[in-house]
Amino acid sequence: MTVMKRLYSYMLQRFLPLLAMTFFICLFIVLMQFLWKSIDDLVGKGLQVSVIAELFFYAALTMVPTALPLAVLLASLMVFGNLGEKFELTAMKASGISLFRIMKPLTVLMIFVAIGAFFFQNNVLPVAQTKMWTLLFSVRQKSPEVEIPEKSFYDQIPNMNLYIDRKDAETGMLYGMIIYDLSKGIDNTRVILADSGRFNFTEDKTRLFLHLYSGEMFENMRDNSMGTNTGDRYLPFRREHFTEKEVYFPFDANFNRIDEGGMRSQYIGQNISELKHSIDSLTRQVDSIGNVYAGEILATPRFGIYPTTRVEEGQRVVTQKPDITLAEPLDVDSLFVSPNPGYAKTYVTQALAKAKRQKQDYLYRSMALAEQAKLMRRHDIEMQRKFTLSFACIVFFFIGAPLGAIIKKGGIGTPLVISVLLFIVYFIIDNAGFKMARDGKVPVWEGIWLSSMALLPLGVFFTYKAVGDSAVFNFDAYRNFFNRLLGKGTERSLTLKEVRMAEVHTDEAVAMVTEFLAMARAESERLGRLPKVVRLFAGAPALNAPLNKLVDYLSNSSDIYTINLLNQYPFKPSARNIKVVVSTTENLIRRLGGDSDTVNKDTDNNHGQDNQA
Repeated sequence: MTVMKRLYSYMLQRFLPLLAMTFFICLFIVLMQFLWKSIDDLVGKGLQVSVIAELFFYAALTMVPTALPLAVLLASLMVFGNLGEKFELTAMKASGISLFRIMKPLTVLMIFVAIGAFFFQNNVLPVAQTKMWTLLFSVRQKSPEVEIPEKSFYDQIPNMNLYIDRKDAETGMLYGMIIYDLSKGIDNTRVILADSGRFNFTEDKTRLFLHLYSGEMFENMRDNSMGTNTGDRYLPFRREHFTEKEVYFPFDANFNRIDEGGMRSQYIGQNISELKHSIDSLTRQVDSIGNVYAGEILATPRFGIYPTTRVEEGQRVVTQKPDITLAEPLDVDSLFVSPNPGYAKTYVTQALAKAKRQKQDYLYRSMALAEQAKLMRRHDIEMQRKFTLSFACIVFFFIGAPLGAIIKKGGIGTPLVISVLLFIVYFIIDNAGFKMARDGKVPVWEGIWLSSMALLPLGVFFTYKAVGDSAVFNFDAYRNFFNRLLGKGTERSLTLKEVRMAEVHTDEAVAMVTEFLAMARAESERLGRLPKVVRLFAGAPALNAPLNKLVDYLSNSSDIYTINLLNQYPFKPSARNIKVVVSTTENLIRRLGGDSDTVNKDTDNNHGQDNQA
């Protein structure tokens, strides 16, 4: 018991530091991805360091569901890879400790990690996502800092285009200024030319203050309420010369946080109980709207005939189908019988216009219902994701730990490559499942759980192979298996036996080989009659047992040439090697049926060569 406690403590001491290290590394990587995507919203806004730090803190919390499974996979690969590389895992197994006993403390730890991940997804993540997106939208709405370039137009100030020829960085003075004021519309643009000027903000930072020197201003005096008459040749305008002038423009340079209430009511800011309540409300709303639309369609007459009849029975309204057989048939052709033939075209035009209006109305209603259904699916997706993170952590552990025990490679190189490849597969499947669930192509639970269920068999397979000490990555074993399956096989390696348990009789051997040759020729003729496409994959199972029997008997021969001929036989006869079987058997018969003196002489020479060697 003391040994097991020490083992459990040792495994936890090896795993926990690596898990923490890999988690923060993975979190840093995904956080840099977030920074790369949001860099345009952060640069040039003059944000305080505290605001950026707060945004990154909440962004890091929202990235935990992405970083945690990858960290578990990488840490488990590194721990068991190090144990296998240093033969510690072999020593544990030699002591009678199974792989499951070795993994037991880490399995219990993963169960606690999965439970913690669930509570994090349900309680912490909604708050973090609400604050992050609220802060990010506030940052996006903040006006950028006024940093006016030289010799180019600057349009980051609302309703203004500004051009300067040069500027003095020390004094902040701008020279050669051209200002287009578009606050009253493009038809009433105000143009200001100034020799020099300076920008400042008011104390509350809600207005931009321009102090201009030595210039003139042109302003169109047209009244917008009078409309625009393109035929006017002369338009009234005002021209003003000034030595010094002050102009104000509305420009809010403050950082204003938007209210979190709107974001908190969205699906990203709700826990499981709130999501269930929202889904029930949306379901009742969609069903209610659908019933209203269906009632309107059933109550709308077609050619003067009502599809249903509403009968009030006390306080209950019963909808009955009409008796169509009692209704008089409508003579549509009579609509076109009129003293004035032009009425027929009017009827058709009006009917077509009414049909188009109804089509557009129904299309709009279907789109509204589709949006509500999509919103309901997004709520369901968010609720399913409360559980997928916990399950993914366990699946990745049972992939990484057995795989590390199999590959027996420590360090960070090989485990990192394998982890990234597996996580890319997981990420692609997860995104595909999310999009299919979001668009309603598959049920929500199928799309969200698709990635975890796709990797679960991989974890079971690696665990089974690791427990049985199977060589999963022994590519020679796989190559030999497929070669045997295709009939290729490997070469035989028969040699002369120094001690023979049975002697080979020539007459019996000749009879056996002659019988096998007849069978091989018959099988060759049968395979030759098959179509070419079928012949590529056709085998000769009838020759397997006779060939093995023949090789077992003649392997006791003292003739080296006979042994060499036996080595030419394939392990599994098929259409691709049947000619080799026939030709080898013919050579074997000629060897066995030759002159006895020659055979003995060759055998003696072979024995002499063996003795000299």
